[in-house]
Amino acid sequence: MKRLLIGCLTVVALLLGSYFFNQYWIHRYDGMIARQANVYRLDPALVWSIIYEETYFSPWKNGKDGEIGLMQITPAVGREWAAETGMRDLERQMAQSPAGLLRNPERNIQIGCWYLEKIYEQYRDTADPEPRVIAAYNAGPSRAAEWSKVADGTRPLTGDEFINRIEIPSTRAYVSSIMERYRKLKGPAQAVTTVQSSPSPAK
Repeated sequence: MKRLLIGCLTVVALLLGSYFFNQYWIHRYDGMIARQANVYRLDPALVWSIIYEETYFSPWKNGKDGEIGLMQITPAVGREWAAETGMRDLERQMAQSPAGLLRNPERNIQIGCWYLEKIYEQYRDTADPEPRVIAAYNAGPSRAAEWSKVADGTRPLTGDEFINRIEIPSTRAYVSSIMERYRKLKGPAQAVTTVQSSPSPAK
């Protein structure tokens, strides 16, 4: 009986330890996410959901097409961001060692938020912009714009209709997964409002 009790307590302790470690792991960048999301007028819950899907908060991860860090930023996007800042030191760093810069968690989140906000400019007046923004982040803005097109005089697609239009199965699964997580974070009583209507100070 004593051995059984000790065994049960050990299992409970391991489960609790695993739970609390996981909570720490997935929330340790929350402050950075909130800070950068606020700068670029993004909902931190959306940014968090994208990072969860991209790398599960692992800043050392590299993608198969050269993506780097938490939000899987490509060096090309990093160079575009650095050029827009007008800071030569950042441009030089991105040109010489993009991986070194993009593996920095806060810098990676900053560039990812900058890119998301840039995408969102196309959908500022569109209902349900989140699936379109997420699809553009994954498959490219031109593809997302094509999937979002409707005939003149026709109402815009809802978010779910847009997702069903996505022709790349992996992108459709990616968008669906992030939207499901995002909606859970927002809760049923809250409206999903990813990006505020006011323009970003960075633009």
